[in-house]
Amino acid sequence: MRRPLSGNGPESRLLTLPLIELLRQAPCAGEFFSSLGLELPPETVSPAVYFAALDSKLLEELALEREQLAEQFTTYLALLTTLQTGRNGSRLESITILGGNDKSGRPEGFDLTMRPGEIVSLVGPTGSGKSRFLADIEWLAQGDSPTGRRVLIDGTAPEPGRRFAIDQKLVAQLSQNMNFVMDLSVEEFVTMHAESRMIDDIAGVTGSVIALANELAGEQFSPQTPVTSLSGGQSRALMIADTSCLSNSPIVLIDEIENAGIDRKRAVRTLVDRRKIVLMATHDPILALMGERRVVFRNGGIGAIITTSDAERANRVRFEEMDAKLGAVRNALRNGEFIEKIHCR
Repeated sequence: MRRPLSGNGPESRLLTLPLIELLRQAPCAGEFFSSLGLELPPETVSPAVYFAALDSKLLEELALEREQLAEQFTTYLALLTTLQTGRNGSRLESITILGGNDKSGRPEGFDLTMRPGEIVSLVGPTGSGKSRFLADIEWLAQGDSPTGRRVLIDGTAPEPGRRFAIDQKLVAQLSQNMNFVMDLSVEEFVTMHAESRMIDDIAGVTGSVIALANELAGEQFSPQTPVTSLSGGQSRALMIADTSCLSNSPIVLIDEIENAGIDRKRAVRTLVDRRKIVLMATHDPILALMGERRVVFRNGGIGAIITTSDAERANRVRFEEMDAKLGAVRNALRNGEFIEKIHCR
C-alpha cells in the first residue's frame, strides 16, 4: 500500500483534510482536479491519499510525478489564499529607488521614496528613460539592469523569490492604446477578472466597476456593450476603473492620460483614493502639478526631482480654469454649435 503524501508549507495541512472539509475551507480547490481531467476524490478521502492511490499509467499520461502532483496542489492552494486575502504578501508601506547612472555612465545622484496615496509625475522627451525607470521598479532591480539602480521595499532589499514571482507584480500599466480582442461583453470581461481575484460579491463589484467607468468616460456604455466596440476613451475608462477596484498591484503607471478622452483628474484621484502609488508619464501641466513631485528624465537617467511649489499650485488653479473654458468649446463642437456663441472670457 502506498503511503499518503504530505507537502511542505502552510497549505500542507489542507492536503490531508477529507475532501468535504477541504471544500468548506477552500471552495475553489475542486477546480484543480477538473483542470487536470481528474474526478474529485470521495468526500471522506483526502487529496494526499487520493494522489497516492492514482494509477501510475494515469500519472504518465499527465506527465507528472506523484510528488510533483502534491506540490502543484499545495502551490495552487497558496495562490488561492493570496488572491482571496486581496494582497500580494505583506502590505507595501514604501518603495525606494536608489539612483544609478544615465546612458553616459554619469551617476544620477538622486534617491526616490514613494508611499501609497502619492502622485509622482514622470516628465521628459521620448527616449529619455521613463520606461526603463518603470521596468526597474517592476523587476525590483538590484544593480543588475542597464541603469544600475536598486529598489528597496519598505527600506530593505526584497528576497530573491519575490523578484520573479508572477503573482506579486508591483506595477499595473495603463498604456495609451487599450485594444480588446476577446469576444466578450463589458460585464463578462469584468466578471471574469473579479472571479479570478476570488471576489466574494462578484455581481456587486462588477456593477461598481462599470458604473465608475461610465463616470470617467465621455460617452456612456452599457454592461452588454462588446468590449471590442468600445472607443479609445471608453476602453481607458474601463481599465482605470478595473485597475482601481480589482488590481492588487500597489503601483499604477498611466501613460499620457490627457489623450484618453476621459475625466483625467478624477481618474487619477480614483486611484489615489484606493491607496495606489500613481506614476504619470505626462505632458499635461495640470496633471504634472497634481503630484507633490515630478521626476525629470534626461539621457536615460533622472536629471532632477522637483517638488511642486505653492506658486505652481496656484498656477494649476489658473490652468484648470483655462481648461474648463477649452472644455466648453470642445463640447460645443461635439454638439454642433457655433464657436462664436461660446463666451471664453
